[in-house]
Amino acid sequence: MTDALPSSPSPVNYRIADGVLVVTVDNPPVNALSAAVRRGLLAAIEAAEADASVRALLLVGRGRGFIAGADIREFGQAPQPPALPEVCRRLEGCAKPVIAALHGAALGGGLEVALSAHYRIALPDARLGLPEVLLGLLPGAGGTQRTPRLIGAKAALDLMLSGRHVGAKEALALGLADQLSEAGDATQAGLGYARELLARGALPRPTRDASGLQDRAASQAAIDAARAETAKKARGLFSPLKIVDAVQAALDQPFDDGLALERAAFTECLASPQRAALIHAFFAEREVAKAPETRSAKPRPLAHVGIVGGGTMGAGIAVSVLDAGLPVTMVERDEAALARGRANVEKVYDGLVAKGRLSAEAKAAVMARFDGSTRYDALAEVDLVIEAVFEDMDVKLAVFAELDRVCKPGALLATNTSYLDIDRIAAATSRPADVIGLHFFSPANIMKLLEIVVSATTGAEAVATAFALARQLKKVPVRAGVCDGFIGNRVLAVYRAAADHMMEDGASPYQIDQALRDFGYPMGPFQVADLAGGDIGWATRKRRAATRDPKARYVQIADRLCERGWFGQKTGRGFYRYPEGARTGQPDPEVLAIVEAERARAGVTPRPFSDAEIVRRYMAAMVNEGANVVHEGIALRPLDVDVAFLSGYGFPRYRGGPMHYADTVGLATVLADIEAFAKEDPIFWQPSPLLVELVARGADFASLNKTE
Repeated sequence: MTDALPSSPSPVNYRIADGVLVVTVDNPPVNALSAAVRRGLLAAIEAAEADASVRALLLVGRGRGFIAGADIREFGQAPQPPALPEVCRRLEGCAKPVIAALHGAALGGGLEVALSAHYRIALPDARLGLPEVLLGLLPGAGGTQRTPRLIGAKAALDLMLSGRHVGAKEALALGLADQLSEAGDATQAGLGYARELLARGALPRPTRDASGLQDRAASQAAIDAARAETAKKARGLFSPLKIVDAVQAALDQPFDDGLALERAAFTECLASPQRAALIHAFFAEREVAKAPETRSAKPRPLAHVGIVGGGTMGAGIAVSVLDAGLPVTMVERDEAALARGRANVEKVYDGLVAKGRLSAEAKAAVMARFDGSTRYDALAEVDLVIEAVFEDMDVKLAVFAELDRVCKPGALLATNTSYLDIDRIAAATSRPADVIGLHFFSPANIMKLLEIVVSATTGAEAVATAFALARQLKKVPVRAGVCDGFIGNRVLAVYRAAADHMMEDGASPYQIDQALRDFGYPMGPFQVADLAGGDIGWATRKRRAATRDPKARYVQIADRLCERGWFGQKTGRGFYRYPEGARTGQPDPEVLAIVEAERARAGVTPRPFSDAEIVRRYMAAMVNEGANVVHEGIALRPLDVDVAFLSGYGFPRYRGGPMHYADTVGLATVLADIEAFAKEDPIFWQPSPLLVELVARGADFASLNKTE
């Protein structure tokens, strides 16, 4: 029997069913906790407490999930009452049992609402998490206090410091959920659980009183371990240590005092530049997926992918496609090369099997979708071909001539080139509208960035299909125009040159790397060069030699290393030594001697550099070329440059990307630096016209990100 109550205004509705007030959050698309939702939840609690016929309260979400967190439309606006901590306090303090039925996303503030309920039941598709750390925040509505009390300090810290989501079964094992339901409907599952609880006389069970921190020694050990690990891994990040502090307060202080500390820490995080940068990164990654062509055209179906080339990159791409559930046909020039390509693919899965992350049966099932051939005719029926052969224009033109001959009409022909002219490749085929660049980053099955390079003749359908593929592969797509190096590698060449100039002028490669690591990069530019292989950059420099401005400064130190066969990790020597196959390099006195000799040859008198100056010059070069890339239309907006560097080049996420970082420093400051540096090298340090224009009108890069 269902009795009607005066309904609260949408987006929170409630009704009584068999003595249970069923409270439904209906705020599509993700039931975000807007001010109206918060008001609706308070009104529902008051209605439940005021009606003697109501014996329990059930919280459910309508549509795809429970509650996916804060309403991102309210970010940056003045807070509207009631605050979420007050809603959670009232829920937990309700005199009648409160049950949360979880399906889909119960994340951030959504999980904090569920933690404030007295009982939780999860459906199979439920995903629970406290991902605030990824936005430079911490759970601010009791999450840092209730979670450790419920599931213990160690599990709570893992959840909050990683920002990861857990499924229903893990939630049950952790103690976040009390029961699992196989029902397909959250309301029915929740009502069944509520009836069961009422039948056994269950009372309210506030999470604040849970005993997860009872073992004080174990809890303190978990907090100490998390603090040490966070100090090492989350170097430079503000919110992770605040999370650890809040869990320490949960152990040491009464609940309400811990809540007060959490709220103060949350307010500090809100005011941090890191929060603004991380939220910029969050929105930018969603914005890059909306290229103009994705609005104007529909993607073509992709059921089978061909890959030409089975080297490191081709194999990595193959793994990425196989992981997405698609069959792959690899073409190589001969049986030996094809066997090596297959072995390169299998090696990735064998590694997962060895680590216990994949069963032998699952590996066999994946490899059943992989086949190979030495004949291009094997690609006659594929929907997409990705060419991943040697970075040489003549070789690539020969491959595309074959693809043009054998591939069916409508098949997408993609090149994985890092630098070469895709307009020229497209023009050499009879179907230029179907030719596109798909620039993966190594290792292709791990790195998130996928530059989608659109030639002058690429059709909108081809672009839309490439973006759909990126989604399927779980990549972060960034649309780029055609130029030498596209977005990322074009900008990389310039800031790497700035690093080379500083090395020749007096900074050691090891000081430069350390300064950039201290800035937040996982590796410095010379460590990256050793990892990528010095021969790659050497080949690019030789290719560009004919078109290089003879008046432009050219530092030859890297060439001297390459002439000795010192290509980095793979040869055991580069800018660093790698004894006995070590992955971490050691500074090399012989490299410093080569640097000294090159300074003498170039007539350079070395001078000292502070770490701050190293960062200023490196970032000024990066930002200036990023501005050129936007100015020339190679990147659609500054945020596309930011996402490329966050996803593919190790730029510290908590700084938001190079263009966002420039806005925080002030574009006038960046321009003044460039103009000062230009006095010593006017060819290299030419201010971008876009940067000059923005400073002249008092605007910033963010103003160019705004869309209608």
